[in-house]
Amino acid sequence: MAQSWESVRRSFEAANVAHVATLMPDGSPHSVPVWVGVEGDDLAFFSIARSVKDRNIQADPRVALSIVDPANMLSHAAVRGRVHRRLEGAEAMPIVDRIARKYTGKPYDIRTGIAVFLVDPVRSWSVDYSGRE
Repeated sequence: MAQSWESVRRSFEAANVAHVATLMPDGSPHSVPVWVGVEGDDLAFFSIARSVKDRNIQADPRVALSIVDPANMLSHAAVRGRVHRRLEGAEAMPIVDRIARKYTGKPYDIRTGIAVFLVDPVRSWSVDYSGRE
């Protein structure tokens, strides 16, 4: 069922809320909703710097993201990959604002203390069960 990132990326380009899973220090999963964007060949999301999610990623860069199309709840996509770059400060804000504009139509309100994560999608897939009986 694995598909190319190119065939799955449309789901992440739309203003759908995703869930990102990271690994806690004891190996247990930590999953939270995030806004996502696509930056070139990378999947991008942001968080408050030094949050649990940020600390988990700095310790282990493996992540999984899943997304559901709210217009078709039987359609979903997922990506597993590695965060290969973390940005903060002025370098992060253009990406934060692009993602925020997609969801709200305006730049992000918080201007400091934000970290952006760029993910190299290693495995991607999508499923649409709406046509099945």
